[in-house]
Order: sequence, then structure tokens, then C-alpha cells
Amino acid sequence: MQKPNKSHKHCEYTITNSDPIPHLNHPSNMYLPHLLPFTLLPSISALKIATSLQWIEHTPQAYAIKNFYKGSSTATLSSGGVANLASDSSIDLAANAETQGLKQYANHKSLRLIYIITEVSYRLVARADAGVKSLSDLKGKKIGSMPGTSAAVFVQRMLASAGVSDTAYSIVSGNVCMKAPCGSGTLPGMLAGKQVDAFGIWEPAVELGIRAIGANNAAVFQNGTVYREVYSLYTTTDKLSDPKKRADIVAFVSALNQTLEVYNHPNASVYSFVADRVGMDAEVVKAVWEDHKWSGTWKDAELMPLLVDEDVMLAKSDRRAPISRADLEKFLDKSVIEAL
Repeated sequence: MQKPNKSHKHCEYTITNSDPIPHLNHPSNMYLPHLLPFTLLPSISALKIATSLQWIEHTPQAYAIKNFYKGSSTATLSSGGVANLASDSSIDLAANAETQGLKQYANHKSLRLIYIITEVSYRLVARADAGVKSLSDLKGKKIGSMPGTSAAVFVQRMLASAGVSDTAYSIVSGNVCMKAPCGSGTLPGMLAGKQVDAFGIWEPAVELGIRAIGANNAAVFQNGTVYREVYSLYTTTDKLSDPKKRADIVAFVSALNQTLEVYNHPNASVYSFVADRVGMDAEVVKAVWEDHKWSGTWKDAELMPLLVDEDVMLAKSDRRAPISRADLEKFLDKSVIEAL
């Protein structure tokens, strides 16, 4: 998934003092430096994480910070993604789907995928009253998605698995919806309004689309072996080479591991936490939970073929050469997981 990137730079200090003090620039302090009952010490900079704050996939990071993270510095989340690692040296970690990871790694070989937060089997929903009973029935149809994202990769891979080429249907851009009622410009609204015959994207939009047209009129397609989103945590070789920063990265991944244990055995409070973070109904969070595999690590034999195949497709659309397998092997770095 590709989301807006925002980054913020701060100058941080630690103030050691048991009593409240006036602001340093207040006139009363200008001529009394010998009376200041505190010292200014440079602090260890916060662990800054750029992530897509709108979606279910990001929420383990927020849960980990709130409940388990014990690094030497604070950890903060800001709206963004893996592109921020390449453009802003103050960002230490980023989370995105593998699609954006590959797009950025093609030009920034210092990036490293160090952890898998979740793997999500996307779904495609079509209107049965549009004559769709199988994927092959989508020939000549209008399919809603979001070009340039993992959702577009998913649609292409799913249709290709049924022998339907990307020239045999048209893609219509639409917006996501997190909570009903969904507007006319959202993919669920477009499906209900018959502006598209089907759409495929991450949750909860598909669940809301099914509900918008009625389960009896919904033809739903899902195949995690054909495509699954690999929503991952990334950093850079520079960050990993910094001993203090690396220690905090390890602490954060350890906190994520603890969080995934919670997410793999969810209760009502977990559903409510996620719903509050992303503006969903807790009941809908629960309904789509099984589509998310909270995994952590990976098997090279399973992940590498997915990355190789997907990058060939991305390279074509991005008009570049595919990333070599040797470089893709460097992209995957288990050193942080192995340090836990």
C-alpha cells in the first residue's frame, strides 16, 4: 500500500529537574543563568517510524509502543512509509506492503526488510447480477482498485491466474471506505451504484462492499497462494550499523513479537483497540480478522519467489530492469529477528 508520506524533525533535549521551571526564553531567565536549577543534556533521539496510519495492518506497531516497547528512547509513529527511509535520514523504521518495498529498493539498495508484521490475503468482490460467477467472467468488466499499490498487483495476479490478461478488463480508480455508510466515490459505493462490476483491495473495504450489495449478490474471490500482501517493517544498513539505534530497533521488534502473540489470540479489547485506531466498527474488525496472518518472520523459500515474480511485473510498469535475485537476497535481513 502506498500512502502519504509525512516526516517531522525535532530538536530534543532532556531536562533534569524535579520542579517546574519557566520557559528558557522568558525574560526572567535572561540574566540569571547561575540560578537555573537544571541541566540540558542531549537526549537519545526518538525511534521514528513512518507507517500508514489509516489501515489495520499498522496497528500492531501502536499496540507494541503502548504495551511492550522498552527501548532506550521513545518510539513515535508518523504517517508515511518506506519511501521516507530513502528521503529522510531522521526516519529509522518504516512499514509498507512488499510492493512499495520493492519499488523503493530498486533505487535504494541500502534498504532492508527486517520483519513481517502481517500477511493479508486480499479479496475481490464482484456483483453476481453483472454476470460474474468466476474470475474468467470478469473479461470486459470494470474493476475498481487503486493503481500503483499492492491492490493493483493483487487484481492483476488474480485475473492472470484465470487466464485473463490485463488488457481484457478496465481498471477504475476509487477510494477506500473504513466505516459504513460508504460514499459514492468509494469502492463499496461504486460497486453498489454499479459504476464498477467488481473491486479488489485491502480490508475493510471489501467486507463493506459485500454488505453494500448483499451477500447473496456477492461473488467473492480469494487465493493467498496467488497473491498475499506482505506488510513488512523496513530499515537501512546505516541504522543497523549504529549500535544504539540497532538496540532500539531490536527492542521494538521484540515488542512487535509480543504484540503478535496478542493479535493471534484476539479478544474484544484488541478489536476495540484496532477499531479506535483506524475509525472502524469493532464488529467489522472481527469479521475481517481471519484474513490477516500475524506472522513475524518468513521462510526464504516461500517469500523469495513472490518477490521475484512481483518485481518482474513492477519493473515493467516502472520501466526499469528487474532486481537481481542476488540483490533481493540482500534485501531480506533476519539479523534483527535472530538477535531476539
